Amino acid sequence: MSQFSRSVALLAALLVPSLAAAQKQTVVPPGQNASATLTPGIRHGDVLYTSGQLGTARDAPDSTIQTQTKKALENVKAVVEAGGSTMANVLKCTVFLVDQKDFAGMNSVYTTFFTKEPPARSTVIVAALVSAAAKVEIECIAAIPK
Repeated sequence: MSQFSRSVALLAALLVPSLAAAQKQTVVPPGQNASATLTPGIRHGDVLYTSGQLGTARDAPDSTIQTQTKKALENVKAVVEAGGSTMANVLKCTVFLVDQKDFAGMNSVYTTFFTKEPPARSTVIVAALVSAAAKVEIECIAAIPK
């Protein structure tokens, strides 16, 4: 075996474990499901990406922005924890609201989930969400501590 071949083999042996550790993993917390088109969360290395979480519940629909925000963030929290992290490690959130007038109500609940060093956040007003009754959808990115 040439020196070059030995070097390539050594490099491959060193890289393969780190590449394997960084592979994409599906995250599905208890009570949620993955489908052919949607996964609640994806972990890649030390980063977790949550899908947008709605604040509506089929068994207990609620029309207030506060209750929907709380439910959406509880869903986010379930994905984050199932992925091996906590809400304290959330780095960035995007909030989608159907009505700009709901911003203050959403924010009043949002701040109870991020009481210290809140993540970066974007809030976008949209024409509609996938569920007609939904007023808010929240997606987040979290770090996973080593």
